[in-house]
Amino acid sequence: MAEGRELTVVTFRGIFQEVQEALGIYSDGYRDESAVVFLDGGDASGLGVEAGIPVRMETDYGAVVVAAKISEDPHPGVAFMPKSPWSSQLLSGDTGERGVLEMKRFTAKVSSSDEGLTSIAEIGEMIRGG
Repeated sequence: MAEGRELTVVTFRGIFQEVQEALGIYSDGYRDESAVVFLDGGDASGLGVEAGIPVRMETDYGAVVVAAKISEDPHPGVAFMPKSPWSSQLLSGDTGERGVLEMKRFTAKVSSSDEGLTSIAEIGEMIRGG
């Protein structure tokens, strides 16, 4: 397993994810579009990660395992992740003065993983405090 690396994670909403969400958040399709992180090719190589390989993403607030996708365009030091239950688990939950969860940009330690992807059921357990 490769050593972890701190990356800036930028979240986004994607049309394919929204289509799958409409079909159900417990579906494999929703997981396939939401439990992912897009890595720069050089960053992925430095982590020993290839497309489809599970990666562990960890912050002070939580950790999840998602599938790596490798971007064709370079963006070293920056990873892109859909706004989803998976990315939400990496945030504090503090809404601050604006009353809105800040999800646009945060820092996470990313490392290769031999664990399975975090399931939506496991996220439900995390939310319930289990």
